[in-house]
Amino acid sequence: MSKQSIERAPLIATDFEGILFPEMWIAVAEHTGVPELKLTTREIKDYDELMRMRLDLLNGAGLGISEVQAIIREMDPLPGAEQFLHEVRQLAPLVVITDSFYEFVNPIIAKLRYPAVFAHTLEINDKGRISGYRLRLPHGKRKAIRSFHELGFRTIAIGDSYNDIAMLKEATECALYRPPQNVCDDFPAIPVVHDYDELGARIRAFIERRTATALA
Repeated sequence: MSKQSIERAPLIATDFEGILFPEMWIAVAEHTGVPELKLTTREIKDYDELMRMRLDLLNGAGLGISEVQAIIREMDPLPGAEQFLHEVRQLAPLVVITDSFYEFVNPIIAKLRYPAVFAHTLEINDKGRISGYRLRLPHGKRKAIRSFHELGFRTIAIGDSYNDIAMLKEATECALYRPPQNVCDDFPAIPVVHDYDELGARIRAFIERRTATALA
């Protein structure tokens, strides 16, 4: 059996908000006048603490799922994101792995030509209020990467926040995309990229590096 025939196929795994789409909770904060909703995993490391705060704030302001979805539907991808995604999906399979929710992502995913998305699920009560949330599974980002490896892939992972770090460390290669300084300071060993051209070049190098090794 030749080296090329047993070569692991590349797979791209990326976070959603901050990479391809603006932070949805920040948009909700700006539209509703609830400034505390601007806090994200860039500032609060404990995801459960962050989500409980968000749900309390929404319910306290009388905001339900329909109001939040109406705001999200008006959002557009980050400038250049659609073209970037179109180009890299021609190089290798791509999966979006997000700590957002299908109820938020589904209304807007058509704007990115429907990439595969792993997200969580919200609990909605009979009054249309968001009463809770269900994780796809604990530590889902890291476990997804591990499962891709078990399926025979090698992975490059892209994130921007504290909740992405376990996924990035599990991947074959990784990069932080335009992270805040506090994340850079806490994880200086993780490479940082600043725009889609730089990120695309890193993805291409990841793919070509193993191909060249296999053909050597």
